[in-house]
Amino acid sequence: MTASISALLLDWYDRNARDLPWRHPPGAALPQDPDWPYRVWLSEVMLQQTTVAAVKPYFAKFVSTWPSVEALAAAPEDDVMAAWAGLGYYSRARNLVKCAKAVAERGGFPGSEAELRKLPGLGDYTAAAIAAIAFGQRAVVVDANVERVVARLFAIGDPLPGARKAIRAATSSITPDRRAGDFAQGMMDLGSHICTTKAPRCLICPLADPCEARRQGEPERLPVKPRKKPVPERRGTAFWITRPNPSDGGSEVWLVTRPGTGMLGGMRALPDDGWSARADGSGEPPLEGEWRSLGAVRHGFTHASLTLAVLALETGETPPGEGQWWPLARIGEAGLATLFAKAAALAMAG
Repeated sequence: MTASISALLLDWYDRNARDLPWRHPPGAALPQDPDWPYRVWLSEVMLQQTTVAAVKPYFAKFVSTWPSVEALAAAPEDDVMAAWAGLGYYSRARNLVKCAKAVAERGGFPGSEAELRKLPGLGDYTAAAIAAIAFGQRAVVVDANVERVVARLFAIGDPLPGARKAIRAATSSITPDRRAGDFAQGMMDLGSHICTTKAPRCLICPLADPCEARRQGEPERLPVKPRKKPVPERRGTAFWITRPNPSDGGSEVWLVTRPGTGMLGGMRALPDDGWSARADGSGEPPLEGEWRSLGAVRHGFTHASLTLAVLALETGETPPGEGQWWPLARIGEAGLATLFAKAAALAMAG
């Protein structure tokens, strides 16, 4: 059965593969372009916990600005973080820079899954995906989509995360020696568009016949997920500090760069009251003055929801600590993390 599953899946993928800027046509020989592994790696890092639609414009911008891993390794980290702004999960961007430097130093990406796993920021999934897709190696690639397809295909009913060992073993049993990269991408496409979380389209699924969960009549039940824990609510305050700029008649806003580690690390931001280090920010405003309330914005993180109040002050003083005055007319170029971009939009609207 396992051999027929891979054949059915690859036949379906040959006819239905998504046309994505980081893919080559199914069944084709691997590209001889030396930057091909770079593009695969970049796309896989960007796609972690992020949709294809959201990644496409970021991928295009990155490969246009930094067309090779050597170019990315030589780029100022602030520029990379600014280009990443809005894509979320900012530790990925920090690891991206570290990994690019490591790859450039060694003269290129290693071709084996084991060696890829040694690079900064590459876990089991990313290393396997690059090995299979970029280098044609047989590797067992399991993302959330593959996890769902395989759990249903083999009716693996143990709850996650405990079921992952059995899911990986089952995925390995159907991964072919040849075209492992196409197989992995086909499974991803199948999970994304056919074997979906809700209302799976079993009638048009190429793996409907061998699917055990379909035979049992309850594919949506799998995989069994643990009960979600309530997300805590946090509160904080951001400070919108502006001053006139006599040189051009406009105004400037005070921006800071967050510490390299921790939440939104390395990103440009508005100064705040320390909410990320406390359940509720309790720091004082960086300057004395008549602060105006502009309202608040809400933002969801994976571990908490945040309500961020925004206070404004126009001043002639420069706040203490490191930062920079940024022209308001160019605030869109600052590369603010999404949370602070929301706060800036609220301030600009007010």
